[in-house]
Amino acid sequence: MKIVVKIGSSSLTTVTGDIDHSAIAKLCLEVAELRKEGHQVVVVTSAAVSVGLAPLGFGPKNRPRDTELLRAASAVGQIALMATYKGHLSNNGLTAGQVLLAPTDLWHRVRYLKSRGTIETLMAQGVIPVINENDAVADDEIRFGDNDRLAALVAHLVDADSLVLLTDTAGLFTADPRHDGEASLIEEIVEVDQELEKMAGGPGSAVGKGGMASKLAAAKIAAWSGVTTTIAQANRPDVLREAAHGVAGVGTVFRPKEQRLPARKLWIAFALPPAGQITVDSGARHALERNQKSLLPAGVVAAEGTFDAEDAVELVDQTGTVFAKGLTRWCRSDLDIHRGHQLRDLPDEVAKEVVHRDDLIMLPG
Repeated sequence: MKIVVKIGSSSLTTVTGDIDHSAIAKLCLEVAELRKEGHQVVVVTSAAVSVGLAPLGFGPKNRPRDTELLRAASAVGQIALMATYKGHLSNNGLTAGQVLLAPTDLWHRVRYLKSRGTIETLMAQGVIPVINENDAVADDEIRFGDNDRLAALVAHLVDADSLVLLTDTAGLFTADPRHDGEASLIEEIVEVDQELEKMAGGPGSAVGKGGMASKLAAAKIAAWSGVTTTIAQANRPDVLREAAHGVAGVGTVFRPKEQRLPARKLWIAFALPPAGQITVDSGARHALERNQKSLLPAGVVAAEGTFDAEDAVELVDQTGTVFAKGLTRWCRSDLDIHRGHQLRDLPDEVAKEVVHRDDLIMLPG
């Protein structure tokens, strides 16, 4: 079995933002036990920024907002974090290999293949790939947003069987267990729907960027990659072995779908925030859904939001139902001028497709 394990910042650091060595020692020991059982394991780690803040004079209570300072903190923290992984994996007879990824590494075909090749070669050599987003040089406009999504996309990249998201809670509950004594753990989920997403709420920690909502988004990505996802508590004894063996009650398990989406379309559908919406008529929706056509300006009824070419946009029908998402080749101002026009009436400098079929994903229900 091929397993991707992601662990969040709040599970890796102390209240002061320092590395929690006991947490990483536990994780590395459990990774080693999985390797002894014959499983291949990839670790996606958070906490580089959190760990790097203290040497720069910051902490959880006075975390800077300046992007350059956060990038600098990532560069400082990444060294300490990887040294810790290296030490604890070495104590268990394993070698760590650092891999820093950017979104473009997973949506450009050549870089996608090179990224996959590197990670698979590391695993073939018995090395544990330890992956993080390349925050030190991350583009604010193009980033994963949180490591839950990164882990889900890595699970797709390496054709994993299982994704385990380790956090400071035991899984998804029927209500917030911090405020509701009758809240109970949801042990299995077949479909991530809007009710579940509402239940997940927002971020649950001041340390990490992700919360239960981002984990649901990651589980949704993984499901459309054919990967089983488990959300479980990082400090649970033998959590990785229990997740790998499907032990009941280990956490919340999300079942995969039979249909798989390609990596780039997964990214467009689930990882990129929409910059606006484009309303299309019924004929355009039919052409997109049934005939797998590109969206042309003739089918556009209206637009909302401020977007430029290459931004992600949602496509909605005239009832307001979102049914697709894609990368637009038009800016909002051009679309306002030329929407509803036939191709023969367009100026030469304007793209013929508003959203090309290659950049379009019909959103699964």
